[in-house]
Amino acid sequence: MRDLRRRALESNKTVSRKAQSKQASPAPSRPGSAPASRAASRAVSRAGSDDEDAGGNLSDETSFSVGSLNEILNSEAPESTDTWRDALNERMDEIIDRKRSSIQSREKSLANYIHLLTSYYAEDDISGRGAELVTAFLKSIKAESSDKETVLALKALGVSLITSPSDMIYDSASPAVKRTITDSESMATKTAAIHTLGVCTFYGGAIKDEIFENMAFLLEIVASDGDSISAQDEPLPVTAALEEWGFLATRLEDLSSVVEEALSTFTDQLSSSYAAVQIAAGENIALIYEKFYSVMEADESFDSDESDDEPNPETAISKLSSYDSAFRNSEDLISNLETLASFNTHRVSKKDQKSVRINFSDILNSIQNPSWGPRYNDATNANYVAFGSRMVVKINQDGWMRIDKWWKMHRLQGLRRVLQGGFVTHYENNSVVFESLPIMIENGFKVEKGKKKTMAAERRQGLKTSKHS
Repeated sequence: MRDLRRRALESNKTVSRKAQSKQASPAPSRPGSAPASRAASRAVSRAGSDDEDAGGNLSDETSFSVGSLNEILNSEAPESTDTWRDALNERMDEIIDRKRSSIQSREKSLANYIHLLTSYYAEDDISGRGAELVTAFLKSIKAESSDKETVLALKALGVSLITSPSDMIYDSASPAVKRTITDSESMATKTAAIHTLGVCTFYGGAIKDEIFENMAFLLEIVASDGDSISAQDEPLPVTAALEEWGFLATRLEDLSSVVEEALSTFTDQLSSSYAAVQIAAGENIALIYEKFYSVMEADESFDSDESDDEPNPETAISKLSSYDSAFRNSEDLISNLETLASFNTHRVSKKDQKSVRINFSDILNSIQNPSWGPRYNDATNANYVAFGSRMVVKINQDGWMRIDKWWKMHRLQGLRRVLQGGFVTHYENNSVVFESLPIMIENGFKVEKGKKKTMAAERRQGLKTSKHS
């Protein structure tokens, strides 16, 4: 594992009633509160694996679709040899030289390029050809000769940016990507373009005003149930817009200019007919509460008299409401979340019930106790210390990291949507990826296995004690 700095960074459906009465319109610009400066983004939505129940999404070669998180986190890239470098160079030659190429050959070249770039860290190999590659990707995106080629070109652009970020890409790529979101007739293409817009904004050199502008664009997609991009009642692009909004929100410290509209829109989506839309909206709400509570706690005028181990939900909500009026409807939101957490609803299919119940139990806990992250376990050990977040991500067999904040969860999800099974390889070797999610790695996994057994025994004892208390 490279000697990367292990610094702990705290970045500090779709059928809804509201949208029925809301006419779709172009998203307004949301200017930032601080002077904007153009710089290459070197920092990077949604699940890790906890130590008891791992699950999540895995993109296949043609779409951002679902699969096993265990595959992503535990897979290892093939051994590094000169063979893959030769293959990568051949694929880049094929992508750049489009003369006499067919749709099928371009699809194959793009798919192989994505596979190689996710499996290996190849910044030195692609950095000198970045401009030519981006030009070729944009040609495929604009031509939209086939859904598969377009989606693959969008994904190739995203993984290239994570491998070798550039502050010049956003200006050249974002117009074509946004045009694809609004004009494409393919829902798969729209969805892939939304995810690629998030990556371009994050890594392509977008300034703060442009980040806010794109978040407003994504929020309008959600608020209109997709109608603003001619995707009315289509869950995939709406879910993607929710996920990328949360992903971009982790880049910003001050969301005060957008929080009221965002909370209203996301709360409305909790009544969606689609579980994925509900969950993504709920996770954005949890992220907003976490960010504002963190800022509030740092504000000297809002001194906290609470113990970190014994948070008072009523006090936390009351303080947030007095800190920002956008949180004045927290009690109504909590009531709605309690319904979803207990799954006392018939709005989604039976196969989604477990997912909704588990996710909204976490979200509800974080709304009531904004310092708690996902999968928080408030049972205590023999020393009366809460176990805290149970969500951990294995880094091969050498260590693991804890996903104990919603911003970490959003960034992990954003990274793995692009890197797929190559997440671990890039986390170990790609400083851009590590700086996007700079969590302390606990090494010596064999030792940790013993510790985890002890922790599990303590947790069971803590739960037993709490039942009899």
